[in-house]
Amino acid sequence: QLQLVESGGGLVQAGGSLRLSCAASGFTLDLYAIGWFRQAPGKEREWVSCISSSDSSTYYSDSLKGRFTISRDNAKNTIYLQMNKLTPEDTAVYYCAAEERYFACSGYADDYDHWGQGTQVTVSS
Repeated sequence: QLQLVESGGGLVQAGGSLRLSCAASGFTLDLYAIGWFRQAPGKEREWVSCISSSDSSTYYSDSLKGRFTISRDNAKNTIYLQMNKLTPEDTAVYYCAAEERYFACSGYADDYDHWGQGTQVTVSS
């Protein structure tokens, strides 16, 4: 059974950092492009970042202003999202998703085939 499990969320003060993990089971992550999305209360799901399968090229939402870093560890079948200089506007449920795609990766949620259950990130001011 294909499964993605996010972890690492929590409560952090503004200016702090968190590292989210997305662990896969039932399939090999290195064959998939992986995206991170987030959804704040009352808002649409928003694309954050993604990483390709082919060469681990990384892509980010312009709104992040270089504060987040996505990476993958294929040996651990895990994707990470390092989040620095967090602000209250980063408060959301963060989801990872997998797309069976080799080159590049998509910023559109509909392109992703498998989703995790999400992890809550709360940034206090």
